[in-house]
Amino acid sequence: MNIMTLLPFIVLIGAMFLMTRSAKKKQQAAVQMRNEMQPGTGIRTIGGMYATVKEIHDDTVLLEVAPGVHALYAKNAVGAVLPDDEYNRIIDGAEKGTVVPDDLSSLTGASAVNDADDDTTGKGDAAEKIDLGKEAPAEKADADEPKADAAPAEDADAKAAEAKDAKKDGGADAK
Repeated sequence: MNIMTLLPFIVLIGAMFLMTRSAKKKQQAAVQMRNEMQPGTGIRTIGGMYATVKEIHDDTVLLEVAPGVHALYAKNAVGAVLPDDEYNRIIDGAEKGTVVPDDLSSLTGASAVNDADDDTTGKGDAAEKIDLGKEAPAEKADADEPKADAAPAEDADAKAAEAKDAKKDGGADAK
């Protein structure tokens, strides 16, 4: 056989060997990281939840996800063991700039002051009304009523014109 015919197969087998070798190294590093966990360490799960290790078993880990709240996870669910300073920085909320505010004041421009006297709706902060360019129902009703001082002939013409406009706008008589 010619060496040139076997060369592509040799290169392909070598590339597969290198790829599996690097994947095995990453897998071994993850297993070593999970085995080095100690109770009291802060971790991040593969789902992105931060917790503190309470107990370590063969294939499982007991995590404290909130004060007094414990959950049992598989060891494989641990995504990263975090250094104490990084874990404390994340949990204590040192990243205040990325936190979304609880009220809508930053979005609506309304004041975030919540006085019990000003709260007439009982639903929290009173938001400012935003003009969306629509008429209020009372203003619309006034516009639809014919004027009382109009002559009867003009009144009939006005009603016909309003009916025609309603059909154009998709009113009840449009069908």
